Amino acid sequence: MKIIKYVIACLVTLMSTSLWASQLTPEQESAKTRGLTLFNQHKAISAEPFLTIAAEAGDREAQFYLGKAIQFNKRYMTAEARKWYTAAAEQGDMYSMYQLAYNGNDLCHAMGNCPRGTRTAREWKDLLINTATPLTEQGDGEAMYMMYLVTGDLDWLKKQAKPGFPFKPYWLAIRYDNDECFIFPPWQRSDRIKELYKEAAEGGYPVAMYYYADLLQKSGDLENARNWVVKSAALGYESTFLEYAYGLSDPSNKWGFQVDYVKSYGLMSLLLELNGGGNVLSFVNEELPRIAKNLTPEQIEEAKKIGAEWKATHPPLSFFPQKLGF
Repeated sequence: MKIIKYVIACLVTLMSTSLWASQLTPEQESAKTRGLTLFNQHKAISAEPFLTIAAEAGDREAQFYLGKAIQFNKRYMTAEARKWYTAAAEQGDMYSMYQLAYNGNDLCHAMGNCPRGTRTAREWKDLLINTATPLTEQGDGEAMYMMYLVTGDLDWLKKQAKPGFPFKPYWLAIRYDNDECFIFPPWQRSDRIKELYKEAAEGGYPVAMYYYADLLQKSGDLENARNWVVKSAALGYESTFLEYAYGLSDPSNKWGFQVDYVKSYGLMSLLLELNGGGNVLSFVNEELPRIAKNLTPEQIEEAKKIGAEWKATHPPLSFFPQKLGF
């Protein structure tokens, strides 16, 4: 649907037409899923070959993330990263347009040796605006978020949008939480922030669930706070999953979880796969022996089964990195 909307926008503005992605085979789809999982676990190097399979097949999401992985691994916008961003942008991917507009390199234009048809950063920005504008008029929250990034106008985040993009209210809550904008009357700031986190949490964004749960816990609503922690953990968000797994082995945990050392050990063990970023691995390696002291060998085996069952029935663990951040 977004590709169709992109084509319409381009025809209206007399700009380029989009390229159509081919249908992925089961093998290509599996490679894409594996690549995205690895990328979201901060394993960008390992993700590249899997994302390449789907990107070469024409999948625009894989093309964007491949460009992002290459850019991250090389620490700058390489020609290869730009190639994949361009492929995705030509199919209507607004995030790729943004990368090319704000993180691209116009050196070839300055030197006059760009490949024929290469757009300038300004042209990519214009295409992004022309793509997002008609979508905002239809209530598309993602397009409103992109317009906020382009213009810096916070009103884009405040506009009413159709459900489906919970990152928008989450990001507005972050802006308020960081005192980056004014709320009138000012004494309603905390209530407004809580409302936005709740909206984003109810929209299905696991990171917002964690923030909302924290506010509920601080207000003394432990039952609802626990429910949101479990919901977020079930979706694989590393921070809430860690809180949940650890809380099950801490009698004084702030969430009020009942101690279950067996389940705690089983879930905590799953975090060992997050060895691509952060301090998760060192923390888990310290905590597992502590939890194991409360278990018999038979209980440890039971814990391993609990972990295996969870992994088989839930989404993979993820840091949920922002699409335009690393």
